[in-house]
Amino acid sequence: MITVHHLENSRSQRVLWLLEELGLPYEIKRYARDPRTMLAPRALRAVHPLGKSPVIVDSGADGGGTRTVAETGAIIEYLVEQADGRLGAPAHRESVLRYRHFLHYAEGSLMPPLLVKLVLTRVPLFGKAAQKRIQPMIDVHLDFVEAELSSRGWFAGEEFTAADVMMSFPLEAARARGGLDARRPATIAWLETIHARPAYQAALAKGGPYAYA
Repeated sequence: MITVHHLENSRSQRVLWLLEELGLPYEIKRYARDPRTMLAPRALRAVHPLGKSPVIVDSGADGGGTRTVAETGAIIEYLVEQADGRLGAPAHRESVLRYRHFLHYAEGSLMPPLLVKLVLTRVPLFGKAAQKRIQPMIDVHLDFVEAELSSRGWFAGEEFTAADVMMSFPLEAARARGGLDARRPATIAWLETIHARPAYQAALAKGGPYAYA
C-alpha cells in the first residue's frame, strides 16, 4: 500500500491526482500548514529528514519491503513505473523528448520565478518594486507554454501523460498569482480540461484544501 504524506495547498495534490489516474491503491495522511508561517509542520521530519511534502511510503515495495520516495518528479516517475509505464513517455521519439522536458521543466524552470513572486508579495515596500522585475521573467515562460499548447492538446503530444500532471501545479499557481489569464487561451483551456477530469476531481475531494484548483 502506498501512503501519501499530503500537505494541504501543496505540490502533493499532483501525486493524489496521478494515483487516481493510474488506479493504484493508496491512503492519505494529511498535514495542515502553520497558520502563521504557512510552513509545513515539524511532524513531516519524522517521515523524511527534509520535512517537506510530498513524500510517499510504499509498504509493498519489492516483495514486502518499505520504500520512502521524496520530490514530486521522482514520485511521479516511481508511480508510473509501478503502473507498468502507463501515462509515461509516449512511443514517438519527439514525444518522449517533450515528455522528459516538461517533467523536469515544471519544477526546474517554471516554478522558481513563481515562488520568488509569492515571497515578494509578503515583503513590504521593496517587494512591490521587485515584483515588477520578476513578472517579465514569468511572462517568458507563460508565452512559451502558450505556444506549446497552441500546437497540440497535451504537453508531450496528443495524449495525456504524467508530464501534464507535473505541469499542473505551476500553471495553477500562475493563474492565481503569476499573470496567467485569458490572454493565453490555450493554457486556460488546458487548465479547464484537466480540472474536469474525473480523476482530478476525485483527488481534490480526497486531498482537502487546495488553493490553486
